[in-house]
Order: sequence, then structure tokens, then C-alpha cells
Amino acid sequence: MGSEVAGKADFTGIRYAQCWEDADILLEGLAIQPGDTCMSIASAGDNALALLTRDPARVVALDLSPAQLACLALRVAAYRELKHSELLELIGSRPSQQRVQLYQRCRSQLAPDVRAFWDGQSAVLERGIGGGGKFEHYFRIFSRRVLPLVHRRRTVLEMLEGNPDQRAREQFYQQRWNTWRWRMMFKVFFSRFVMGRLGRDPAFFAYVEGSVADRIMERGKHALTVLNPAENPYLQWIFTGQHTTALPLALRPEMFEPIRARLDRLEWRCQSVEDFLQAQGPNAIDRYNLSDIFEYMSAENYQRLLEQLITHGRSGGRLAYWNMLVPRTRPAALADRLQPLDELAGKLHLRDKAFFYSRFVIEEIR
Repeated sequence: MGSEVAGKADFTGIRYAQCWEDADILLEGLAIQPGDTCMSIASAGDNALALLTRDPARVVALDLSPAQLACLALRVAAYRELKHSELLELIGSRPSQQRVQLYQRCRSQLAPDVRAFWDGQSAVLERGIGGGGKFEHYFRIFSRRVLPLVHRRRTVLEMLEGNPDQRAREQFYQQRWNTWRWRMMFKVFFSRFVMGRLGRDPAFFAYVEGSVADRIMERGKHALTVLNPAENPYLQWIFTGQHTTALPLALRPEMFEPIRARLDRLEWRCQSVEDFLQAQGPNAIDRYNLSDIFEYMSAENYQRLLEQLITHGRSGGRLAYWNMLVPRTRPAALADRLQPLDELAGKLHLRDKAFFYSRFVIEEIR
């Protein structure tokens, strides 16, 4: 059985030029052990690379989109060919005037089809490959055209500077940030209609009920008050188009050499999770990073895929995934095969810097 979403959404272009899921809580939730075999949704590749920092024997990254896998392939080439500071320039985390030249140094590492793809992406290369997706374009419209109508740049930068005192952050939010203009803009720009047109594929909202903007606004408040914006790379990119004082796990300097040393343990395939699992034997996978793929499935297909994941996973293995707008957790019918780790997942979700997800789920195979 193929993936339900494969025939509904457009996978020809870069949808996500970076992973918008917090690798810090992902790694803590999965508790990868040295020698484990991991399966990961590829997306742009950041979190598949982050898994390598925990010393697994093998990481298999899957995606339905050749463009997303091209993002991962170029990152792998960059880790091989560039210095850490140059990697940050190529991504767009840091300012640069030499991104095209940096790409040229990576180019020989790429397969011919991936090379041809990136040769045709000159505007993305010049901007930084981390800003080249539809989702990042959506945030670029927000930060450049919409946010200036709500807050002065000085106010935005003051918010991003953060404050070690949570009470001070809450006071700033209530007195300076949470204006009527902010609330009105948020309800429009982060509505189902606008997000579907500009950010995500409309097919990804097939199983969403209720107000999209209200749910994300509540999580946004959490990110601006309970969490410290100075430590949040995802928030910083949304508001400035780069990383200012924080980096995602895979881009941190201390992670560069461990990832580079283990790149040969990473493989990637243009394949659905369902098709990949059909070719595996039982007890083949220790850890699953499933991103938010269940968001796009009916409850029936979600349960069917969970059954496959359990069958091909090892006892004691873990699944990690996010709910954004569609609630998906282990159904009662699988209670004897899959154990939710709700307390751990709940604690980690409170620290989730990719704040727009409503729930983080960790489940252990019995």
C-alpha cells in the first residue's frame, strides 16, 4: 500500500528548505543507542543528520519528494567539503557573498540528477539553501511585508534578544507585543486559507477541524514567554530570515565533526514509509523519526501504518512524531503492542522550540 498523501499533494518543488521540528527534543525522546538502526523522514535533512550525533549504525532517510532529497544530498556534500562557518553561510544562517562559490565546491559530490537540480536554483543558492522552500517563502512574506505593519524593527529585535527572566518576557508580551494589530494580523495570515495557499499544501489540512490561527497563536505565546527567544533558532528565522543567537542542533559547531565522521552511515531514498517497510524483515528498526506524517492521513490509514511500524520495529524501540493540527496518538486497539510515553513527551513538548506543534508524541514498542 502506498502513502495516502502521495496522490494528493505536489512534491515537485522544495516544500521545506529546513526541518521545522526541534531536534533537541527529538533526540531526547528517541533515546538512540550506539549501534541502533533509525528510520527518519528526510524533509530537508537536518534532523536525519542530527540522528548521527547519537552514534547509530545506520540512518535511512525517506521522502516522497526528489527536491527534498536534493536538499539532504547538498547538506551531506557541504559537511564533506566545507568548514563549519562556510556551511552556515551556504544554509543562510550567516550573511555571505560567496554562496554560489561554496556550492561549486560541493557540486562534484552530487549525483548528476541532484547537480542538475541545484544548477537550476541560482536564486535559492544566492539567498541560502535554508530559505529556498515554500514554507520559508511564506515566513519571508510575513517578516518583510506583514510584520512591519504591526511592530517596528526595534521592537522585533528587542523581543528576539529575550530575557533570562520569564516574568520580564511575559510583561514584554502583554505590554509591547500582544497588540490588537498583532492579534488581527495573526488570525488572517495564519488562517487555514492563507497558510494553505502560501505555506503548506491545502491537502495537508484535509483532517483539520477548528481554528488553525487560534491554536498556533497560543503556542506562539508559549514561545515568546515561557521559552526564551534568544535560544530559539526557529523563531529567529521566522522573524529575521536567519539564525541570530541560536542554531538548530545539526548546525551547532560541536556537532559538525561528529556528523561529518558518520556520513557514510546515512542513506536516503525517494520512497514512502509504507513501501520501505514492506521490504524490511521483522524487528529491523530501533528508532523512528516520523515528523508529522500522520497529520495527512485518515485515522484508518494511521492505524494501519502504526501496525506496520510495530511489526518491523524491535521490542523496546521508539516512535517519535508531532501533531500540529490533527490529533493522532496510539489507538486503543494497539494498546497491547505500543506504549505511550506521555509523561516524557509532555515534558519535552514544553521545551519544543518549533512552537507551532500542538503535541509531541513518543511511543514505545512492547
